[in-house]
Formats: sequence, C-alpha cells, structure tokens
Amino acid sequence: MYRKITGFLEAWKRDKHRKPLIMQGARQVGKTYSILEFGRTCYENVAYFNFETNPGLNKTFEENISPDYLLPILSRIAGQTIVKEKTLIVFDEVQLCERALTSLKYFCEEAPQYHIIVAGSLLGVAAGRTKFSFPVGKVDMRTLYPMDMEEFMLAMGESALVTQIKKCFVQDAPLPSALHNAAMELYRKYLVVGGMPECVMQFVNTKDYVLIRHMQDTILASYLNDMSKYNNLNEIKKTRLAYDNITVQLSKKNTRFQYKLIKKGGRASEFENAIEWLCLSGIVSLVYKVEQIGKPLENYRDIDAFKIYVSDLGLLCAKKDILAADILYMVEELSDFKGGMTENYVNVQLTINGYRTYYWESARGAEIDFVIQRDGKLIPVEVKAADNVKAKSLKVYMNTYKPDYAIKLSAKNFGFENGIKTVPLYAAFCI
Repeated sequence: MYRKITGFLEAWKRDKHRKPLIMQGARQVGKTYSILEFGRTCYENVAYFNFETNPGLNKTFEENISPDYLLPILSRIAGQTIVKEKTLIVFDEVQLCERALTSLKYFCEEAPQYHIIVAGSLLGVAAGRTKFSFPVGKVDMRTLYPMDMEEFMLAMGESALVTQIKKCFVQDAPLPSALHNAAMELYRKYLVVGGMPECVMQFVNTKDYVLIRHMQDTILASYLNDMSKYNNLNEIKKTRLAYDNITVQLSKKNTRFQYKLIKKGGRASEFENAIEWLCLSGIVSLVYKVEQIGKPLENYRDIDAFKIYVSDLGLLCAKKDILAADILYMVEELSDFKGGMTENYVNVQLTINGYRTYYWESARGAEIDFVIQRDGKLIPVEVKAADNVKAKSLKVYMNTYKPDYAIKLSAKNFGFENGIKTVPLYAAFCI
C-alpha cells in the first residue's frame, strides 16, 4: 500500500546533510513496514535489528557505542556485510535500548556515510526517563501517523477519484454528484476502518467489518499493555482511566476536556501526567484554545483549556463499540457522538498534513473548531457532521478577525461563497 512517508524517505536518502533518522509514532501505524519497504526498493540490502524480539542485542551496546566497534559486530549478527551508502541499517523498538539511541550521535559525527533509521513506538515516553541520553541535534526526526483519507482511497483503488477531488478542491468546483456520493460513502467506511495499515489491508482484501473490529480490539489491548509495561506504577490506573474517559468526553456537546469527568473531584494535578503519557505515546493529541488570534498562535494558547482527540478513527469506533452499520448509515442514535467524531476525523487529517491545530471561543460562546496557519495566513476551520449550512460562530469570527477566507467542512459539495471555502469531509486531506 502506498504511504506518503515514502517520498520523505527518498528525499532523506538524497540529502547531503542527512543525519540518522528517528521515526516515531503510535504502535501499528506502519513504521516498520514503511522503513523495510523503502530499504528493499532503494538499497542493495537491509540490516534489520529488533530490540524486542532479540533482547540480547542490548549487550552489544553495553561496552562501546562507537561505529567502528559496532559495525563489524552488527554485520556478524545480521549475517551480511554492512556497506556505506548501500546498506540501510534499521534499529526497531529502539526505546528498549537507550544506548542504541545514544549511539546515533556517534554515527552522525563519526560515520555519516552509513544510512541508519531507528523506529520506536514509545520514544517520547522513553526520552522522559532520567537516565536517558537523547542525541539532540544529531538526528533527523519524523512522526508517522495512521493512513489518511487519501491513502485509504488509494488503497481502495480509487486513484482516479482522488485526482478529481484534488482538482475540485483547487478550483472550488463541485464534484459530479455520483462521485460526491461515492466519496462520502468511502469517508464513512474510513470512519469505521480507520487508518491502521493492517486494518486497511484486511478491509481491502475481505470487506469484513467483524474481522476489522477484532484487529482493532487487539491493537487497543496492546495499548493497554503498554500503559502497564512502560509506565510508572502509580500512574497505570490513572492513565487507563483518562484514556477511557477521552472517548466519553467526545460525546459531549462541549468537547473541552474536563478532569472532573474522569472521576468525581478529579483535578489536573492528579491526571496531567497520565494525559502527558498518552500524548507522548502518540495515542492522543491535545488541541489548545487560543485566547485571541495572532501570530504565532502558540503565544495565545490557554494551557488550561484544551480538547483531546484520539489518533485513529477506527480505534475510536472500536473503543466505543459502535456497530459498523450505525456509522455507514449515520443512524439518529449517534447524534450526540457525531460532532465529536467528525471533529476528531478532521484533526487527524490536519495533523497528518503537518498543521498545529487550535480552537477559538468568544466571550459569548461562539466557537471555531480549528484555527490553523495555512500559507502564512490564519484560517478558521468550521466542522459540521452533516450538510448543515448554519455557521453562526463562523460569522462571529469573520466579523471579529476579518480572515482572508474561512474553510467549512461538511457533507456539502465543493464551493466558495461569501469568503467561505466549502470542502466536503472526504477532502479534508487536501487542506
């Protein structure tokens, strides 16, 4: 399956100033597959080392972590000669060997001609350990996310439809109604399947939603296992409580996160470490409120007001135990959950595209779901789960801040009117 990360990896290989690359991201997003596929197609051979399946590897790094010492030993372990420029060296699950991560500093300084990529699911968590020596400034870094809507449609064999959607997005021209309806149906399928590559691949092959749900439940179980395995003993229960409650709060009309809803009398001081662990592991992301609109947006964020979204839509539906048919037909019983789920979907697409998202609220309660910096301009993004044309909050924002234009995502077709660029939900990846 095509992943956009491939283009980045190819550019990294060509870069004269290339450093060892750290690829991070939540479990099961396809880090290992993407790296090995890249290695297979762009190098003569790949020397792959997994610190989870081969814990004895740690001993190799205990005595000496200079490249001159490590390379002959690693060649022996891999059963092949590691050749500069021609071999891709891969360290997988590197969070289990702190010395291996530290060795990247010396590969950068002493052996830059060797191409090395390391992957880890909980590197953010690992880097917070007191003994951890992170090779700051000596590595390139990239986060891999689940597959976005475009990658999902390409996996489904819809490359012609993707091309047409991109064209209509640029031209603000409606997609023919038959294609629009087909794309909306694919969008609803994406909400159920999500972007975990293994789930997408199985769906492409089987179209079996029951099988997909089983795979999603397995991934969720591995997340819970990580919370126990890579967490402070005192924080395990709090982290699980917080994670369980995030999906509950997405069903509220006001999706601003509230600690008191995790448990009665809950406070930030009790749960902030648990929330930070979930963010560092890549399972969730925080979207802060901005108190006013100005550059840089980060300067105006309210650290006490934020929303939390999960990293994958399929896992969200699995966690809530929502039937595939209920999503595919958007049944009325989902009305309380639809808004939060759709916002979550849009945040995933914007995050994958590299945006740092914020939300805005007026003193009188008008709210804009997202504010992003696009092409140097601060753009409000309003999200509607259906084809609802009312956007009172958007009018308040536009009258207050006079943006160059606004984006409204809904079930409506492409268009542009009164300074508002209408974008169908399935085309969020174009933004």
